[in-house]
Parts: sequence; C-alpha cells; structure tokens
Amino acid sequence: MTHPLVPQIIDLATPVATELGLEVVAIVFHTNQRPPVLRVDIRNPQEDTGLNDCERMSRALEASLDAAEILPDAYVLEVSSPGISRQLITDREFISFKGFPVIISASEPYHGHQEWIGNLIRRDETTVYLNQKGRVIEIPRTLVTKVQLDEPG
Repeated sequence: MTHPLVPQIIDLATPVATELGLEVVAIVFHTNQRPPVLRVDIRNPQEDTGLNDCERMSRALEASLDAAEILPDAYVLEVSSPGISRQLITDREFISFKGFPVIISASEPYHGHQEWIGNLIRRDETTVYLNQKGRVIEIPRTLVTKVQLDEPG
C-alpha cells in the first residue's frame, strides 16, 4: 500500500526533476525503518542515468522537501536510478524493449495466472502482448500492475 504522503511528494519531486532534465520513475516511503527511508527513482531521458544525476536530484529535492515541511520527522533520502531491472512505463520503453524477456504482474488472476514470464511483443491501448514459447498471450491492460524486465538468471 502506498504511503499517504507519496502523492504530495510526487507533486513536489516532479517539477524539481523536470527542471534538472530528469524524470521521476517511482517513489516509495519505507516507514517501517528507523529513520524512515524515502526512495526516489529517477532517470535521465537523454542518456544513461548517472551518479551525478542522482546527486543533483538529491540536493534539489532535499531543499524542496525541507521547505515544504511535509515530512515531520527525520528521514533518509535515497535517490537512485532503477537500472536495467526497472519497470516499463512509457510507450517509448515498450517499443525499446520489444523482444526482451519481461515479467508481467496482474492485479487479479487472469486465465489462471497472476504473473507471466515471456518476451514482450508490444502494448496498445487495451492489451499487453507477450510471446510465451511461441504462443501469443494477450493480457488486458486494466489488469496489468507491473511490467518489468526479467534479469537473466
């Protein structure tokens, strides 16, 4: 379950990232740790996301978070790049990773499965298409919660 402050943090972090030429990919607030950890995944759409991007975003976001005072207690801010194991989110990513092995997770079982592993064919407005050993699997996008690159074992 998403922490209730995450939408506010996204609203704050997105313009900060945009100003730096970056994109916010995901935000997770781990309150079960002491101090809590706010993890912000970013990416640089122009080139591979580097340590410099993470440092710039960390400094800028920390200043914005402190000024906004939406996090009342001490926390640890982690800014990182989701790397190659990241989720596919944008249409461009789905095109770029066509043919790559992926893991698709669903919100509820569909044809007896809640997770599929296969090679990405494509996605359109309503469906994500997966090649599973030569068979095309069509999964409704309304059920898909996550499409992630499958790291080679």
